[in-house]
Parts: sequence; structure tokens; C-alpha cells
Amino acid sequence: MAAPIKFGVGQSVLRKEDDALIRGKGRYTDDYAPQAALRCLVLRSPHAHAKYTIDASRARGLPGVALILTADDVKDLGNLPCLFNLETDPFTGPPYPILAQDEVRHVGDAVAFVVAETIDQARDAIEAIEVKWSPLPAVTGVVNAVKKGAPQVWPDKPGNVLFDVSIGDKAAVDAAFAKAHAVAEISIVNPRVVASFLETRAAVCEYDSKRDHLTLTVGSQGSHRLRDILCQNVLNIPTDKMRVICPDVGGGFGTKLFPYREYALMAVAARKLKKAVKWAADRSEHFMGDAQGRDNVTTAKMALAEDGKFLAMDCDLMGDMGAYLSTFGPYIPHGGAGMLPGLYDIQAFHCRVRTIFTHSVPVDAYRGAGRPEAAYVIERLVDACARKLDMTSDAIRRKNFIPPKALPYKTATGKVYDSGDFAAHLKRAMEIAEWKEFPKRAKLAKKGGLIRGIGLASYVEICGVMGEETANVRLDSNGDVTVLIGTQSSGQGHQTAYAQIVAEQFGLVPERVHVRQGDTDEIATGLGTGGSASIPSGGVSVERATRELGQKLKEVAAQALEASAGDLEITDGIIRIAGTDRAISFADLTKRPGVDPSKLNGSATFASADGTYPNGTHVAEVEIDPATGIIKIVNYVIVDDFGKTLNPLLLAGQVHGGAMQGIGQALMEQVVYGPTDGQLITATFMDYALPRAADGPAFVFETHNVPCKTNPMGVKGAGEAGAIGSCPAVVNAIVDALWREYKIDHIDMPATPERVWIAINEHHRRHSL
Repeated sequence: MAAPIKFGVGQSVLRKEDDALIRGKGRYTDDYAPQAALRCLVLRSPHAHAKYTIDASRARGLPGVALILTADDVKDLGNLPCLFNLETDPFTGPPYPILAQDEVRHVGDAVAFVVAETIDQARDAIEAIEVKWSPLPAVTGVVNAVKKGAPQVWPDKPGNVLFDVSIGDKAAVDAAFAKAHAVAEISIVNPRVVASFLETRAAVCEYDSKRDHLTLTVGSQGSHRLRDILCQNVLNIPTDKMRVICPDVGGGFGTKLFPYREYALMAVAARKLKKAVKWAADRSEHFMGDAQGRDNVTTAKMALAEDGKFLAMDCDLMGDMGAYLSTFGPYIPHGGAGMLPGLYDIQAFHCRVRTIFTHSVPVDAYRGAGRPEAAYVIERLVDACARKLDMTSDAIRRKNFIPPKALPYKTATGKVYDSGDFAAHLKRAMEIAEWKEFPKRAKLAKKGGLIRGIGLASYVEICGVMGEETANVRLDSNGDVTVLIGTQSSGQGHQTAYAQIVAEQFGLVPERVHVRQGDTDEIATGLGTGGSASIPSGGVSVERATRELGQKLKEVAAQALEASAGDLEITDGIIRIAGTDRAISFADLTKRPGVDPSKLNGSATFASADGTYPNGTHVAEVEIDPATGIIKIVNYVIVDDFGKTLNPLLLAGQVHGGAMQGIGQALMEQVVYGPTDGQLITATFMDYALPRAADGPAFVFETHNVPCKTNPMGVKGAGEAGAIGSCPAVVNAIVDALWREYKIDHIDMPATPERVWIAINEHHRRHSL
């Protein structure tokens, strides 16, 4: 059953889906245009906090206007739900209405939904709706929101706090700090960011009045979860009354996993009008209406022994929720806090976690969902520890890494690391980066008036814990194989990855394996894609379903070939008696008279209860022009442990893309709100900076894989890892440069040229007094 090396697991198979996409034959949501579809727009609040009254009577009478919905028209709908709660300290979240009733709580809050024959007519109607605003005090930023007397987002959440809980053992931490030789401390901001996928959210909703049935075509990260939430929580209809179809999806990063107001409003409109309706966000709507990411403020302290051993870690973390609770919003800071100990043997740990309401767009999972935030804290803190004790950044890490012999290792937060060799990937990354030769490069740069810094980050994350994923693998009449699975590709390359898993057992070329995703009528169940679970969970399901199908096909072929199933092998889509030329093709097998259809299908379900723990080391080297503050990344090395590599090309693409997102956050990306009026200052790409190709380095990427012991395929999730190791590596490199030259030991993301220039000039000013 050995598959051709060319197509099997571990090989650099080119992405089979790319040919159609680069030829313009992709089918995205906005490409779907049923005839006579009406166009939709949302009227959004220009205020961060205000009472309002609305009169849409004049707008309803304008030419082409088919429907205008306000809060009173959708008051029977349920709210958008938050699917997370604390087991130990349950909280009650405020309502997240489909349209804001009487009061808005962030710029972009939705107050009306317009449906018209054309988009221009919808815009005219938006302009004609009369809204009387009574602005109220607003607050943005968690530090401001928890101050005494700050404006309240919700009257029943005093101090703007949703929950205030502790993780770990405070008494043990206090005891360790009391006997510490030294204490290192940092206070850092992880800025808010926008997902900035290529394809903005869009949807088409159609209604079949004969069946009282809705079909929603939408660019999402999961059709089943979206359908279930909309039907069960919002529309209050049976799930069999809605079909959700996800065509090609142009990026997601977590943000397209959630239900949004527009989808429910479109369902109401389609049923009322008995016509298809279509909506697509423009880029400013993306900034104002889609969940945003990160936005933590953290103070972290480490108790140190004289030899550099970590004795205890204590943190205070505040996570910004925005004005409403998005689907998983409160989980992100709380779940991320569990990863704060990183790769280090820290016996005593405590973290206070507060989730805070502000007058801003809701915050939810964004590539890494709490793990990048945790890695940024611990890796910045470890470098601060090294400076405190005058140790090198690599030496203090080696001193405190969990050694391979200690694995499986249960952290102070209850995470069980099953496998890895953390010092090994640190060592290899430093070798590739020519770490020992850095002083020479720094000296040469200084001769040219520039300063250099080198930094590293050794990260760990948890992923693959979304839940059960089921795959069905069937043999088609032409001998091809079709995989039905509830994950959802948004650019990762599922068509190719799953085809390789099938090829490993059947030897079929990727073109003969067809992957079907994103249709709730065709696929019974699905979790969608998030948390890097598509291969750790979905891949295992595909592998097992393919194996089951192979065994069934052998049983059918055994009758046709008059042989024992144990004597048969499968290669190149053919089943033959091993060592002979007697064989039957897959296609001929399906045509056998009386063949049981169940024998042509395999199915398997898998859930990774323990999760997988990808880890690795990023090394960044930067060059700073002190006259301008401009930073250039001159070298970047990544050595990762993903357990097992399914496709090196796909893997490199995921790592490069994730690392660039982290670099963007480290150097330039930040959502900015007015501190007192809550205005979204960065509402377009004219104001919100994204990294371009010229801002990125030529990545050097290797793997140092140690097979995962809790995953049947030995794989560890890889889709988010690049975004987890990159932020701390880049900022540590910047701080290293500033520390070497000026003894500046802190800068917050994004480390823009302006911020760097100010830090350097403030240093000069202080030392000139």
C-alpha cells in the first residue's frame, strides 16, 4: 500500500486549488449574483456612545426601496450569543442585539438595515433615514475604562468589568517572591488589530417560499456552526430550515468564524420580501463591523534565583472586550493566560485576568487567539530577566527550559506538554542566524551610522482542540475519491493536504481526489476551521476514513479476484493481488453487479482531547536608523517543531504568512480610537498600516520535528504558529538594539519609526540635562 513518494504525506505537492484561483476562476461569495437580487446596506452609528431615535418613514418611500428594518422590526429575534463562560465564576453578559435598541455603544454599531433594488438606491435611503442623536460620554482603552468615574458601557457592569478572576496559586507565588534574589518586571501593551483579509465579508440569502427554507451563501470559516447559531439562537427556526454554503473564502484568521448581524438581517429580509438579497462589506465597514483582535494590557513579574532560575511568575492581565461580547471574546484572554508560563519550568504561577468593556468594536479570536498575546508577555519578560541578571537571552532560556526528560510535563496552569526538544530548536536557530558573529555585524553597522539588534523568542501554543470532526471518504463511479468534511479552507490548502492523506494510502494523484466543504446540505456535521485544528483533527479523520474505505474496497475486490482480502494491495487506484498482475481498478469495482453502496464509503470521527503543542524559536535581526527611527529586518530565522510535516510547501506558506502578520503588528499595525469621543481614527487603509512585501525579510525556515504523542498522525497544528513567535522576536531585537546603544529597555508595539525616534531623542534629552 505504499503510495508514490511524489504525492504522499511529507511531499511538497503544489497546491491543486491554485490553478483556478490564479486564472480568475475562483468562486467567492460576491461572484454569486442571482438574478434580481436586492442589495443591502447597514446604517451605522457615527457615535461611540449615544441615545437615539429613528424615523425611516421618508426613506421607505424612496424609489427602489424594498424594506427598511429598525430595532423595533427585529425585536423578536434572539441576540448574538457568547459561547464561552467560566465554570468557576459564571457571568451574565449583556445583550448583543441584531440592531441596537435606543442606544449605541461603539462607532459602527448597527441601527438600521436597508434593502433596495440597487446599491445606489440603498445609499440614498441610508441618507434619508432621520436619526436624532444624543451623544453620551464614551471610554476606550482598558486602562481608562477601569478608572474611577469612567463612563459606563453597561450600567449593570460596574467599573466596566465583566469578570475579575485568578488563575494559579497566589500564596505560592507570594512566598517565592519573598525569597527571590531579584525580580524582573514589565508592563506591555498588545495593541488592537484588524484582521485585514483580502475578501471582505459578504453574503447572499435566498428564500424558497414553497419549503419555507433559507439558503445563505457566505464567506465563512464554518457553515454548520454559523447555521446552528443563526437558527437556534437568533432566528428561532429549526436548523433544517436553513442551508449554509461557503464557496471560496479569501482569508479568515478567526474573524470569519463568527455569526454577524448582517446574516440574520438578510434572513429576515429574504423571508419578508420572498426575494434574494445580497450584501458585501466595504473596507470601512470591515473596520467598524467585524470583530477585532488582541488588545491586552499586561503587567508581568518574575521571581529569580541568583543563578537565573525562574522561581515564580505573577501577572495582571486586562483584556478589552469592546462594547459587546463576541462569540468567544471572553475566552481569548482567559484561555491565553493558561499559556503564559511558555516553555519554562515555572513551579509557581498566578495571573489575575480581567475582561473589560469599552465603547469600541467587539474583540474576538484573531490568528492565535490568546496564544500570541501569552507568548509576547513571557518572551518579553524572559529578556527582561536576562538584563536584570546580566545574562544572555539564550543562556537564561536554556537554564529554564523544560528538558525533554521531563516530558510529558504538566505546567502550573494544567497544560500537558507531550513532546519536544526546546533547547535543540533554539540552538539550531542561533546557528543559522550566525548569532556568535552578530557583534561583528553590529560594529560594521555602527560605522555606517546605524544600530543593530538581535532578538529571539521561543514559543509554545496549544491547538487542535475545536472538538469532534467527521470525515466521509467515498469512491466515485469513475474511480476518483471524494472527501466530505466539515472544515473550511480560507486559503490554507485543504484540497491539497487532504488529497495527500488519501494518496498516502491509495496512490491517487491529487487531481483524482475531490474535497467537498462548506455545504450543510451535503455534509452532515462540521466544526469549521479555527485553532489550527484542520489537520490535527480533520486530517486524522480523513486518514482513518480512507483506511476504512480501503479495507472495504479490498473486501469487494476479494470477491471479484477470488482472493483473500489480506493478499491484496492498493496502488495507483488499483487493487491487485500482491506479486501478481491480477487486479481490478477502482472504477471497475464500482460497477460490480450488486455491490453494496456502503462498501464504497468510509467514515471516521476524531477529537483531540489533549490538544497539540507546536513550539519553536524565531530569531530576528534588525537595523535601526537613529536619525529617522526607521527599522529594517535584515535577517529572520525560524525553526519550528510541528511534530510531522504533511506538505513542506504548504507549511512554509503558513509560517511565512503568520510571521508577516506578527511583523505587521510589531512594526506598524494598530487600531486607534479617540480616548474621549471613541471615534475610530484608523478606519481605512489610509490610516491603518499593513506590511508590504518590502517590509518583510527573506525568511529562513526549518523544522526540528518531534512527533506528537497525543495525535495519531504525530502532527501538531501549524496555521497560527508564525504569528505567535514573530511579535516577541522582532520587538526583542528592537529593544536589544536600543539597550546596547542607549540603555533603553522598553518599547511597545507597534514600534513605528516615530516611537523609536521619540525614545532615542528622549534619551538624548535626559542625558543632556
